[in-house]
Amino acid sequence: MGKDEIIDNEQINLKLILVSGRTREFQFAPSTSAAEVCQHVFDNWPIDWEEDKVASASLLKLIYHGRFLHGSVTLNALSLPVGKTTVMHLVTRENLPEPNSNDSIKKAKRSSCCRCSIC
Repeated sequence: MGKDEIIDNEQINLKLILVSGRTREFQFAPSTSAAEVCQHVFDNWPIDWEEDKVASASLLKLIYHGRFLHGSVTLNALSLPVGKTTVMHLVTRENLPEPNSNDSIKKAKRSSCCRCSIC
C-alpha cells in the first residue's frame, strides 16, 4: 500500500514489520483472524520481501504488543481501530510458546528462594 492510498474506514490497516526491517501495509475486515492475515500475506508476498519468503503460511506468526497471536484470534477481538493503522511484527516461527510459560517459570523460581533478582 503506497502513501497516497486511502485507508478504508471499514477496514483495519495493518503495517507489518519483518525482522529484516521491511514493512508493508495491508487492509483487513475486523472479522479476519490472525491465521487469515498470515495466509493473505503469504499469498500476496511482496516482491521486495523475496529474501524473507517462507515455504508455508503456517510458519508466519503475528506479534502484537509483545505477544504471539494464536491463529484463531480476530482483529476485532484485539479491539483494533477501523480506519486507522496498527503496527504488528510478522515473524517466522514453527511453534508458539505455551501461554504464560515464562510467567510460571519465574513464579516457581521466586517462590523457591529469597525473591532476589539474581535467582
